[in-house]
Amino acid sequence: MKKMKRLNKYLILFVIGGISYFFIEILWRGHSHITMFILGGLCFVSVGLINEYYFKLKKSLLIQQSVSCLVITTLELIFGLILNVRLRLNVWDYSNLKFNLMGQICLEYSVLWFFLSLPAIIFYDYLRHWLFGEEKPHYKFI
Repeated sequence: MKKMKRLNKYLILFVIGGISYFFIEILWRGHSHITMFILGGLCFVSVGLINEYYFKLKKSLLIQQSVSCLVITTLELIFGLILNVRLRLNVWDYSNLKFNLMGQICLEYSVLWFFLSLPAIIFYDYLRHWLFGEEKPHYKFI
């Protein structure tokens, strides 16, 4: 029963993260792709799990953001190589931006992920508190 509760919790958080990312992308680019729902859900849950398990000792939010930025950028690279390079879906292309890797990731968006991870961390924590009765979040900014 406990495993099922945990699975449901992460499934709910995945869906909320996926929907959030999908709509952020629509606001940012004017369109999205269904695979961005999956990528967004994975990013949201990954950022949350990093915070939930690795930073349980209330580490600095700046460190959490840095680790989250690396995780999101890595997931974006993996998805980009599969979706854009292998499957040729052309969901995004950063090749016209400076400091890009194969057009799939770039420094500009990695910096954006750093800043977007802060509201994601806080949103994830408060969802855990509100929806699942977990501990109210406390933060250490530096």
